[in-house]
Amino acid sequence: MPELEAIIFDVDGTLADTERDGHRVAFNAAFADAGLDWEWSVPLYGELLRVTGGKERIRTYLAEHRPDFSPPEALDDFIRGLHQRKTAHYTQMMRAGSIGLRPGVLRLLREAMDAGIRLAIATTTTPENVSALLSAAPVPGQYPALQHWFEVIAAGDVVPAKKPAPDIFDLALAELGLPARACVAVEDSDNGVRSALGAGLDALLVTVSSYTQEQDLAAAALVVDGLGEPDLPPPQVVAGHCADAVAGALRDAACVDLAVLRALHGCAAAGPGD
Repeated sequence: MPELEAIIFDVDGTLADTERDGHRVAFNAAFADAGLDWEWSVPLYGELLRVTGGKERIRTYLAEHRPDFSPPEALDDFIRGLHQRKTAHYTQMMRAGSIGLRPGVLRLLREAMDAGIRLAIATTTTPENVSALLSAAPVPGQYPALQHWFEVIAAGDVVPAKKPAPDIFDLALAELGLPARACVAVEDSDNGVRSALGAGLDALLVTVSSYTQEQDLAAAALVVDGLGEPDLPPPQVVAGHCADAVAGALRDAACVDLAVLRALHGCAAAGPGD
């Protein structure tokens, strides 16, 4: 059975719950900057999240909610400029520490790094957004800044197709130089699940976020409502076809830790019926 060598993390909703009070707010600020009367409410943004990628989300909104809108310049240029304004607002929010990491994230990252497990990111958000989030995260004094914990950061428009296509995970695996069977993926959404599974990452943990808790995530090996902290109740197991193999370790632990991920990895490596 192959050893667990790396963990590949999504960012938005996974490392931090950034969608509702981060990206959505930044989009609305960019719209206001451009003199637009658009307002993406919490429910509307939840609907738009079925589309991955900020520029793609704007394009979908125009097609479905503003079909008569005439941009002041070529549509691609207009969307690109609007998205650049949004990114500026978002990175400013993150650098100000407006949204921190989800509970348990720093603990699990530190445990993995201390154990020699390699860390990577596979996300459709921009590199600027990733950098702003990671650079603002406080870490213990003996550790480098959080962005330096990740050996690979595959982000943004560096692949032909965004999630649910497997391209971004394929890229992360290629840059790690590892097969999918040596890795665990950590996601938060149905698009992320399809993307990771498409890249062969059967060892897949999902930590549901504020927008994804009602999605169909049954294809993931294990779904929990958070990673947990030692002084908090253990995470709730929501679903998973490896629940018998992994939930026992989860019940014995106060949180999702490296032992749980190793058990998840071992379950996936064994395969059904093994």
